[in-house]
Amino acid sequence: MRSILHSDANCFYASVEAVLNPELRDKAVAVCGSEEDRHGIVLAKSEKAKRAGVTTGMACWEARSKCPDIIIVKPHFEYYSKFSKYLHEIYQRYTDLVEPFGLDECWLDVTNCLKSPMEIAEEIRQTVKDELGLTVSIGVSFNKVFAKLGSDLKKPDAITEITEENFKSKIWGLPCSDLLYCGRSMTEKLKRIGVKTIGQIAELTHEYMMGKFGKAGSDLWIYANGLDNSQVAHKDHYEPAKSIGHGITCVSDIRKLDEGNKVIYALCQDIGYKLRAMKLRAKGVSLGIKYKDLTYQGYQVKLENPTQDEGFIAKTACEILKKHYDPMHIIRALTVTAINLEDEDANEQISMFFDYEEREKREKLNKVIDEIKREYGSAAIKPAIILDEDKMPSKEQGKVLPGKMHR
Repeated sequence: MRSILHSDANCFYASVEAVLNPELRDKAVAVCGSEEDRHGIVLAKSEKAKRAGVTTGMACWEARSKCPDIIIVKPHFEYYSKFSKYLHEIYQRYTDLVEPFGLDECWLDVTNCLKSPMEIAEEIRQTVKDELGLTVSIGVSFNKVFAKLGSDLKKPDAITEITEENFKSKIWGLPCSDLLYCGRSMTEKLKRIGVKTIGQIAELTHEYMMGKFGKAGSDLWIYANGLDNSQVAHKDHYEPAKSIGHGITCVSDIRKLDEGNKVIYALCQDIGYKLRAMKLRAKGVSLGIKYKDLTYQGYQVKLENPTQDEGFIAKTACEILKKHYDPMHIIRALTVTAINLEDEDANEQISMFFDYEEREKREKLNKVIDEIKREYGSAAIKPAIILDEDKMPSKEQGKVLPGKMHR
């Protein structure tokens, strides 16, 4: 039988901030994006803030209303990355099967270790506290899904074991949403057929879940019944990129189609550069639109010919925006993503009308552009559509895009 741990650093961003500034320890703290630039939402909160009702994604003003003595701090992602690396180094003292799940979570396969999984979990919990000043919650189980669920059951600074003998009594009464990959949409769909708990998922037939919800339903049935057999990846495992995207929340709302097009072209510069650097091509383009009322719509199209050219990706995204643009809805944020990626050397089926000469010209131009960007920075060259001298902010503002945008 396998022995899998899932270690989750408690209130990670806020806890790192407390290590960097001990005056924040044991206080209500929220790590928030810039309120001035309309990213004023809670990215992370301390345990005390959490107990006061502050939640991730909550607007800063709402967090203050819930917890008047809350301390708002700006994020320091470079430090979070460093502490994440320190955590991984501790985990790798026990096994080289360490699979990250975000910056603050990891699975560990300790099946072949000499010590018992509970002993290892306790050593990790204490070591993290002693060496890093952080606390972790650890789930111990016989598969990845239940290990993850175990780390969520008791927080902070705790260890929970879910075994083959006790998992039905321990988790089948929990809501469906506690199960990994059972998101809000799936939870609502399950609720509509009278399914509210993990046990109720398990008691349905696999054929029914598969027929009703496809692969997602099949996976949930497998997880609920303790049949997950997915492996923990090796620490050096490289997962090929499945998509490359870039999004932005605008300081000024987008009220006109041409303003949205400028944002799209600006976003695509980095996407094309990354595709070429990673030697990948996109077979599709998606556009995400968030409106002022915080509703979100996502659209995607399949490309007739795979590309790594930002101009073509931007043109496609602009066509999507034009097709779905509603002047009655004010746009707050846009995200462009190159999807369905493949190796640039992969065999491709090209349309008989494909213009090879034009692609060759674009590839030569992109090589020159990439060289200039590597030498002088990504903002050294911009497409003409986003050059608007009347709207271009000063260099001191640290912004390079029109329409008053913030990365």
